[in-house]
Amino acid sequence: MVSGCVHLLQGREVDDALVLALGGPPAEYVLGGGAGGRNGYWPRVWACRGLLYAWEKEAAPAIVQATRDEAWRVREMAAKVIARHHVEDAIGAVVALQGDPVTRVRAAGERSVMALYDPGRT
Repeated sequence: MVSGCVHLLQGREVDDALVLALGGPPAEYVLGGGAGGRNGYWPRVWACRGLLYAWEKEAAPAIVQATRDEAWRVREMAAKVIARHHVEDAIGAVVALQGDPVTRVRAAGERSVMALYDPGRT
């Protein structure tokens, strides 16, 4: 699961079954080419969300990279993953998110910074 999510974040090919498991019913539409298809942002959002629940420290570089994704939903979800799993190597990335142009991303970045400085807050 974790390696599949990392592959999605990196734009690599993964089995359709993983995308369907991560994205649920909307994934069928995306796999059929809707909403940007496999190369749209939804598979990357779902990959981040998958990492909320299935985590290994080897995913840290990919989730840090996701904080710089062009899609705000990916950046927001990456910040949530960083907060939940206390990815200390991501402190610079989430501090940078506090200046993001999207309010929801800024808020997620702020929560992530607080979680990293106070691990009891997640």
